[in-house]
Amino acid sequence: MKVLLTGRSGQLGQALMASVPDGVELVATSRVELDLADSAACRRIVEEQRPDWVLNAGAYTAVDQAEQEPALAEAVNAQAPAAFAAALQQTGGRLLQLSTDFVFNGAQGHPYGPEQPRQPLGVYGASKARGEQVALQHRQARLLRTSWVYGPVGKNFCRTMLRLHAAKADEGEPLKVVADQVGCPTSTLTLAKACWRAIGIDANPDGPQVLHWSDAGAASWYDFAVAIGELAQAQGLLRQAATVEPITTADYPTPATRPSYSLLDCTASRQALGLPAVHWRDALAEVLARAQ
Repeated sequence: MKVLLTGRSGQLGQALMASVPDGVELVATSRVELDLADSAACRRIVEEQRPDWVLNAGAYTAVDQAEQEPALAEAVNAQAPAAFAAALQQTGGRLLQLSTDFVFNGAQGHPYGPEQPRQPLGVYGASKARGEQVALQHRQARLLRTSWVYGPVGKNFCRTMLRLHAAKADEGEPLKVVADQVGCPTSTLTLAKACWRAIGIDANPDGPQVLHWSDAGAASWYDFAVAIGELAQAQGLLRQAATVEPITTADYPTPATRPSYSLLDCTASRQALGLPAVHWRDALAEVLARAQ
């Protein structure tokens, strides 16, 4: 099976490359080889490589910056999957499109199911929602939504908190983190397994077209920051964790509005993928162990 992977240099892309299943011929691209903002290039690489699957892990993920760069976010997050889907319709391949909990508005207060309507709050979420729509017009596409992704490499909340814990502890100052946004941190290590399994579940013709995947449990950013400090100190990554002080979203205004509650209901997807739920704290401990 030949798989064309986008976003190989990103945190998920690196986890996917480190866990390629036997029997997969991987063609991995980064922005250098493939500019996802160039729809013609996206179509052309599919026509040239003729993959069995495009695993579109590349994305524009700068949530706040997207408010100032809507055209670029739209090109990467919506027009690229449209180009992949159109080209794959001709070559006979399939598409696994990665998406986000930010396609929901966070107003309902209980986990979002795969078939619930999209109501994004900002430019980033809207661009990802349009990417979902165009991808799913291709009947051979599969969509996998996830949330709060982090890993041992790349730019993410966990690595930022490790740095800030060390700095704030040395300064004797509290680390202030938003406590009124709830979701679930998701490790790239578990997410990569879900992506590869999503490509391999086609023995079941009735398998779901839309999948949800996050680690188990729920957390606020405050909860996540506290756990990062506790576990990193226990593993010797930090001499001393900083005191974490909860604040509200209003205390930390950002250009983009974020959903206050974005848990994903992964029940049906876990059954379809045949993968166990891993609690986010256990997944975090594994990620931190890889950072040593």
